[in-house]
Amino acid sequence: MSSINTIIMGAAGRAFHVFNTYFRQNTNYNVVAFTATQIPNIEGRIYPPVLSGELYPDGIPIHSEDELAELIQANDVKQVIFAYSDLSHKDIMHKASTVLAFGADFRLMGPENTSIKSTKPIISICAVRTGVGKSQTTRKICELLKSMDKKVVAIRHPMPYGDLSKQICQRFATYEDLDIHNCTIEEREEYEPHIDDGIIVYSGVDYEVILGEAEKEADIILWDGGNNDFPFYHTDLHITMVDPLRPGHELNYHPGEANLRMADVVIINKVDSADASDIDMVRDNIEKVNPDAMLIEAASPIYVQNQDWIRDKRVLVIEDGPTLTHGGMGYGAGSIAAKKFGAKEMVDPRPYAVGSIKEAYEAFPNVSAVLPAMGYGDEQIKELEETIANMEFDTIISGTPIDINRVIQTNKPVARVIYTLQEIGSPTLEDVLKKFL
Repeated sequence: MSSINTIIMGAAGRAFHVFNTYFRQNTNYNVVAFTATQIPNIEGRIYPPVLSGELYPDGIPIHSEDELAELIQANDVKQVIFAYSDLSHKDIMHKASTVLAFGADFRLMGPENTSIKSTKPIISICAVRTGVGKSQTTRKICELLKSMDKKVVAIRHPMPYGDLSKQICQRFATYEDLDIHNCTIEEREEYEPHIDDGIIVYSGVDYEVILGEAEKEADIILWDGGNNDFPFYHTDLHITMVDPLRPGHELNYHPGEANLRMADVVIINKVDSADASDIDMVRDNIEKVNPDAMLIEAASPIYVQNQDWIRDKRVLVIEDGPTLTHGGMGYGAGSIAAKKFGAKEMVDPRPYAVGSIKEAYEAFPNVSAVLPAMGYGDEQIKELEETIANMEFDTIISGTPIDINRVIQTNKPVARVIYTLQEIGSPTLEDVLKKFL
């Protein structure tokens, strides 16, 4: 019986994991290609033989998703696997319709076939959309577990934007590690806060190898989810975050709705800045699909050390990139800080954008007068710097989770926004963790 020609649609994350866990040694299938989207410069590469295994000695080509229909026809493809996150249910069905129109099956892979079992307890922090507040929640949980004398290691959702053969398993414990691995802005946004708190972070491409290394130095492993994807590991405590600033999204995006339905604990974040009616809508939706979940409400307060750099100043607000792009938000913590601390004007960077930064504005018209911290490679970081240099303003307000001075060159002062998770009432995360332990 011949193997089934298959394409895996992805964005350099779950697609590789699905291949590694289900297809790599499965002779029933022949994966002819990956397709890629969302992330610049992923297509045109090869998933290397060191990762693809003995069934694929030449590796597997990675094409742009724009070529999907052509690839189906040219390779007699019978099955297409959808394997990336943060798309609306409607958008996914448009993609499914394209695949079906060319005669192939359209398939989603679930946790049973793609999750890896650990020898250590795993707590997962996931979300229904990008930009809900996973980072500060993960930091809070790490802090609480450390106070309970537990050795915590974080494993981060993949961001393999460089040489895949060198990113099989990466360990980050110091800022020097970030430089050694030539991390992008997006990677630094996720790794730096953990390093600041003394937490070791693993990431990479092969999450079975990664898990084996993390288990050697952890009492508890924290899955630090990316976008709104569900975990790569069998989870003992599943925490899902929802965002009342985007009410209804918790039931309308994939795989965010799955995360909500799987959750043991649901955190409604940003209740300090959302309308009461929107919070009520989110509560009602949680009750409809997961009434047994424990519910926590939380605020996301912000802090700025150098408030005088903002008051009565013309400011450029730089926000977390993915939150604005496939996360669909028009603003973030930097914009809130500009208003809270009395900026005279938020200078609109859109007329000054160059290269891929300009293209990002065209692709995501939801983005308001803020600059997304796009930095998926050296060239894009240079375009970010050029965009900033083209503008006239007094202060940069940085709403990204990192110290942006480490990655871009600018002669302007940078007021860094710090945001935390603050539970309101009870139960609290400490209550949840004590019960879990």
